[in-house]
Amino acid sequence: QDMSKPFLKWAGGKYKLVPFIETHIPTKKRKRLIEPFSGSAALSLSLDFERYLLNDINTDLIVLFSNLKTEKHSFIDYAHSFFIPENNNEKKYYDLRDRFNHSTDTIERAALFVYLNRHAFNGLCRYNSKGCFNVPFGRYKSPYFPETEMQAFVQKSERIDLTCSDFQTALDAAEDGDTIYCDPPYAPLSETSSFTSYSKSGFNLDEQKRLAETAKQIARRAHGILISNHDTTFTREIYRGAVIKTVEVQRSIAAKGSSRKKVGELLAIYE
Repeated sequence: QDMSKPFLKWAGGKYKLVPFIETHIPTKKRKRLIEPFSGSAALSLSLDFERYLLNDINTDLIVLFSNLKTEKHSFIDYAHSFFIPENNNEKKYYDLRDRFNHSTDTIERAALFVYLNRHAFNGLCRYNSKGCFNVPFGRYKSPYFPETEMQAFVQKSERIDLTCSDFQTALDAAEDGDTIYCDPPYAPLSETSSFTSYSKSGFNLDEQKRLAETAKQIARRAHGILISNHDTTFTREIYRGAVIKTVEVQRSIAAKGSSRKKVGELLAIYE
């Protein structure tokens, strides 16, 4: 297994959980892997399938993947050009963030998205109500440019199809024998801790239920649908009928990063 790392930092990224998830994929057939909430695409980049379908509601993410797929190494070089010491200070960061938010050039915007991903605080991806990226400067000594990881994406890109829509559309695209891995925004651990600013639409408890219902229906034709989430009374309730596997995950829940604690996660498997 080549276990290529994703080239983006991503909140709740699944790179460390890949071996755990892979163990529970119900079939040995590796036809097509569908990720309706692709995020950094950690699973697709780590596992070997004949084809991949990456979907996400975040347009910037999918446009970035798409430019990397079509422009390949010239895009990597262009994105690299923003990673210079002169650009690693507060003033320049906010200038470039502003340039990103006003850019209508998809290639420029995609390259700046990579810059923001490595220079923004905690690699967060967050937008305000107007749809502007609003994460503050991260103050990293020398932000890492993920050249090797981007090249690994390019090498797989011929086998990757990309869509930018609601998760339902990606699930509906499932054909007989596809494997589907869903990594939705997690259900809150408590009523107060909901983190909804990932997409402009928010992902509430009704959406969580809609995902679980759709998974049950589609499981009849797919070779396994797996869903990650927090292990709570609510998630156990909505995934009734699925096989549930659990894992403890180290997470920094608070913005400070000091309060890292173990949190129970579950993997619901519809075979």
